[in-house]
Amino acid sequence: MNALIRPRRSLLFVPGLRPERYLKALEAGADIVCVDIEDAVALPKKAEARALTLPLYQQSGPPSVERMLRINGLSTPDGLKDLTALLECDAPPQAIMIPKVRSAQEIQIIDRLLQGKCRAVRFCVIIETNEGLENAIAIAKASARIDSMILGAVDMSADLRCEKSWEPLLYARSRLVHAAASAGIDLLDVPFLNLDDPDGLRREAQGCARLGFTGKASIHPNQIAIINEAFTPSAAFIEKASKCVAAFEKEPSGLVVVDNELIELPVIRSMQRALAIAERVSANAL
Repeated sequence: MNALIRPRRSLLFVPGLRPERYLKALEAGADIVCVDIEDAVALPKKAEARALTLPLYQQSGPPSVERMLRINGLSTPDGLKDLTALLECDAPPQAIMIPKVRSAQEIQIIDRLLQGKCRAVRFCVIIETNEGLENAIAIAKASARIDSMILGAVDMSADLRCEKSWEPLLYARSRLVHAAASAGIDLLDVPFLNLDDPDGLRREAQGCARLGFTGKASIHPNQIAIINEAFTPSAAFIEKASKCVAAFEKEPSGLVVVDNELIELPVIRSMQRALAIAERVSANAL
């Protein structure tokens, strides 16, 4: 199993002013739990949310769950306060989600600032502006700490002057697939906000999986099972991938034929990644 690959099929947001939901969220089955002290917290409450949230990361949780903190943007006073608080806290989160990223330079500044106890903190970047979309590939490659990107569809649709629905945002989603694949990082989709439409959630999650996304964010634990199913390799795919990878390992030429289909190295790499994800999912379920 590749130790650098882990499932990032589902991400569950927890509001920064509701710390009592954090431990329950860790048991909800999501691959990532992210406490949000940016969009989920009104400006007058930012300091309170910061004080309530950072101590949460001193608590242990399931090792299979990536624990993340969504900070405020670097260009805001609260973003600077968040970074200072991270440097001063005893137990920083495993990862931070960085909003409204417009350039690679923003990520590089945060990379340089978060040293010492924060040297191991990983990054997830939100692309939610026209400028960020234009610079998506450079942003995705801006730091070795970046493990994932996520689409911020509300701000993005406003910036692009389009509806926040599938067809108008297809270009933005496709461009982020290109950027994430170029950098070899995971890519998550925006949460589906209608909690009373599980079929709509399933359609959107499956559409994103077909497009090249590796996961999707959520706002409620009831959404996790549907999202995980959409982004988990099927049993049929795992069987085929296992057969192809085994054949490739026996063939030094770099070309194999499996079930009358020519399989080349890029396909094998994709299959190896899917098998690693499936193996981790299986191990985490035990």
